[in-house]
Amino acid sequence: MQRRNIFAGLALVATATLALAGCAGGSTGAGSGGDAADDPYGLVDAGTLTVCSDIPYAPFEFEGDNGEYTGFDLDLLGAIAKKLDLKISVQDVGFEALQSGATLAAGTCDVGASAMTITDDRKKNIDFSEPYYDSLQSLLVRTDSGIKSIKDLDGKNVGVQQGTTGEAYAKENAKGAQIVQYQGDGDLWPAMQAGQIDAILQDQPVNLEHEKADGAYKIVETYITNESYGFAFEKGKKTKLVEAVNGALKDLRDSGEYQTIYDTYFTAN
Repeated sequence: MQRRNIFAGLALVATATLALAGCAGGSTGAGSGGDAADDPYGLVDAGTLTVCSDIPYAPFEFEGDNGEYTGFDLDLLGAIAKKLDLKISVQDVGFEALQSGATLAAGTCDVGASAMTITDDRKKNIDFSEPYYDSLQSLLVRTDSGIKSIKDLDGKNVGVQQGTTGEAYAKENAKGAQIVQYQGDGDLWPAMQAGQIDAILQDQPVNLEHEKADGAYKIVETYITNESYGFAFEKGKKTKLVEAVNGALKDLRDSGEYQTIYDTYFTAN
């Protein structure tokens, strides 16, 4: 009887110890450390806004001369992070998994910033910030190609980035063309230069960078598609962070800092 009471007492101590351990674990915020009270946004790494982006996609995201990632999206999000008293960390990821919501759902990052168009289909798997940029689609060809419009693409190889609205536009409007998918602009542009494709159909600012870099190429058409970019978040999980980003974005617009960042990348175009 006495041994049974001793064992019962030990069991109670063990149970209490486990309960205390559980409480201690629950007080830690998401990521590498920090109290949940200090991390109201549920960040991957408390105190740091972890950003996923498909790089390169100049002028929106690319690697600068100093080896750090920069571009309109990342500079703007850096300013937003500063408003929220957060550091920023950028990870290079594939666009297809990012735009599908898979990368965000996996907890790889807090926000996606990759010139991502807000669409109803993407909204099924992603929450978006308020729009931060309005874009056009465009058609880039060699100046000596004889291609003057999308109507001249029958039988031609047209490069697109997989999973983008540019791909969707090409499939819908260039029926006679052979649509060739690539992972990103870092593959598209070399393929164009190597003569593997006859045209690139993608966001106008990105094609404009190629036109400026090499006079052998030109944009022959732009297409109004009423596209707006938004920062992307895991569906239904980052409500406070979305609200904070939207608030900071509004503050940047009101103060003129947004326009300063915008002018750095687009006014000279």
